[in-house]
Amino acid sequence: MSGADAEAEVPALAADQRWRTRREKGTVLGVRFMLWLTTLFGRGPARLFLRVLAFYYTLFSQSARRATYDYLTRVEGRASFGRAYTQVLRFTQVTLDALFFLSRKFSPFRITLTGNHHLEHLRDTKTGAILLGAHVGSMYAMRAQSGAESFPIHAVVYTKHAARINEVLEEIDPEGHAKLLQMGEGVDFMLRIKELVEGGALVAILADRVGADGRAVEVDFFGAPARFPVGPYILASMLKCPVYLTFGLYRDPNRYDLFCEPFADAIELPRKRREDALREYAQRYAARLEHYVRDAPDNWFNFYEFWGRPS
Repeated sequence: MSGADAEAEVPALAADQRWRTRREKGTVLGVRFMLWLTTLFGRGPARLFLRVLAFYYTLFSQSARRATYDYLTRVEGRASFGRAYTQVLRFTQVTLDALFFLSRKFSPFRITLTGNHHLEHLRDTKTGAILLGAHVGSMYAMRAQSGAESFPIHAVVYTKHAARINEVLEEIDPEGHAKLLQMGEGVDFMLRIKELVEGGALVAILADRVGADGRAVEVDFFGAPARFPVGPYILASMLKCPVYLTFGLYRDPNRYDLFCEPFADAIELPRKRREDALREYAQRYAARLEHYVRDAPDNWFNFYEFWGRPS
C-alpha cells in the first residue's frame, strides 16, 4: 500500500484509532545517534539534548499539542505550552531510558516494586496469565525487571509503522526482542498466545488503545466518555487465565515505580450479557488506569485524540 493510500484511510478511522496510521517519526540514524551519545557521554548529556528535541516537537506538532492540551485540561484543569512541553519531555526521557534497559545498564536507576509477589507466585507455580498495561510510563522498565527476575513475559506490540526502529532494538537486545509478539488477529496469533499461556508464560498487552478490529466499548474516563478495546478481555476469557494490571511509573530524574495488582481470577462473559460484562471489565480497567495516571500525570504518552477530536 502506498503512502497516499494509507493517508486516504485516515478519515474512515475513528479518532481513537488514528494512532495506528501515524508512522514513526524517529529514524535508524536518530536512534543510533542517541546510542552513540549515551555511550560516549552518558545519560546526563543525552538528557540535555532531549530538551531541545522535546521543545521542537511540542512547537511544531500541532496535532500532538492539541491532544495534549485536551488531556491536561481534563486531568489537571488547565493547559499551557510549558506543561505540554513537560509531557513530551517525559516521553523522550523514558524512551532514552529504554535504551539503557535494553542494554542491561541498570545502575543509573532506582527501582521500587509494589505487588511483585504476584508475579513471583505466577513464575513459581508456572501459571500463565494476561498482564494489562497502558501507554503510561515505561514498558521497558517492567521488561528489564522481568528479565532480572526470570519472569517469562512476552509483550504484544504494534510494530507495523516502527520497523526501522525495531531493527535497531533487536540489535541492542536480541533476546528481549524475541519476546515481542506482533499484534495480530488471525488464528496463528491466537494459537501462539494460547501456547504461551498454557506453558506458564505471562503475556503483556497495552489495553488503552482501540485496535484494528475497532472492537471497543465506551466507558467513563476522567469524567468523560472514552472508548477502550475489549479484545484483551475476550482473549482472557477464551484462555481461562487470570489477569493482572502492571504499570511502570517514571519519577524524574531516575526512579521507576513498578506496580502489579490482581484484576480478575478469570474473565467471564455470560452469553446473555456479554456486552454488559465487557463494558464492566473495561470500566474497571479505566478506573484503575485513571488512578495511576493521577499518581503520575506526566507519564501519559497518548499523543492523539484519545477522547475524540478536542473541542
